[in-house]
Amino acid sequence: MADEASSLPIDAVPDPFVRYEISDRSPEIAAVNEAFEAAFSPVATGTPVENWLRSDTAVNEGTVEELCSALRAGDTVDTELRAAGAVPGDAADYRLRTLDGERGLLLTELATGVAVDRIASIVSHDLRNPLDVANAHLRAARETGAEEHFDQIRASHERMERIIQDVLTLSQREGAIELTDNVGVADVAADAWATVDTAGASLTLAADLPTIAADPDRLQRLFENLFRNAVEHSPANRTHDAPTQVRVGRVDGGFFVADDGVGIPEAERDRVFAPGYTTDRSGGGTGLGLTIVERIAEAHGWTISLTASDAGGARFEVRPAEG
Repeated sequence: MADEASSLPIDAVPDPFVRYEISDRSPEIAAVNEAFEAAFSPVATGTPVENWLRSDTAVNEGTVEELCSALRAGDTVDTELRAAGAVPGDAADYRLRTLDGERGLLLTELATGVAVDRIASIVSHDLRNPLDVANAHLRAARETGAEEHFDQIRASHERMERIIQDVLTLSQREGAIELTDNVGVADVAADAWATVDTAGASLTLAADLPTIAADPDRLQRLFENLFRNAVEHSPANRTHDAPTQVRVGRVDGGFFVADDGVGIPEAERDRVFAPGYTTDRSGGGTGLGLTIVERIAEAHGWTISLTASDAGGARFEVRPAEG
């Protein structure tokens, strides 16, 4: 049976695409598109995904189990593998990944011998997914006129706009910082909160927040990313009566942003500002938000550190750099 949760016609996807369904906790191939049939050997409907991976791709056993486990759990998949082509002896390297909102696997052939910068690689990865989704739904909209496809296109465009803004912020170094004296931390934080989808979360601003020399626009972006991080990583069982609580307070000539969410394990705290780091398994995150926070802080001559909040969530502390 086709996956009722999938609204995208399978042949609207231009690259090889495998639709799968979960049967008895095991992902099985439900359908493949014309591009898949042209590129690879035939695969029968009902074939377990793990069997297809073992027979037609060069993936080790551990990776096969990891991929299938992720599909069973509804997590995103994004890996590289070598797959056999329709012609015997022919093989190529592919990127295998899930598409947003679709129970399916997309295979995109990789160019070889190309080295790219880490940031460029992340941006390419995160822009490609919503772009593929938008293009596929555009084809489907032309065929069916169904309104749901236009909604998906708009959502994809909004995600791409956010990624582009992240990249622009990362490209702006100290020369883009225009310091203004006596910037009120409380005022900027309140403005930032108003721009974020807070999902019912609450914000508390300490009464003694300082005024500092800062670029108001960049400081607002720093707060937006920290607030978004707190809201998006709040426990899934939050209710209207117990929303995520975010607090901005004063510390050592600077300020902190703390929440009562799940926090970040101590062993991972040194990695959170690295480009591409994310705990978002939905595929919605770029892994650049906290990198941007650190870059903005450094451009101001500040330091930023991460610890646990009193409530067990995350606490980001921003202070003037010593010396």
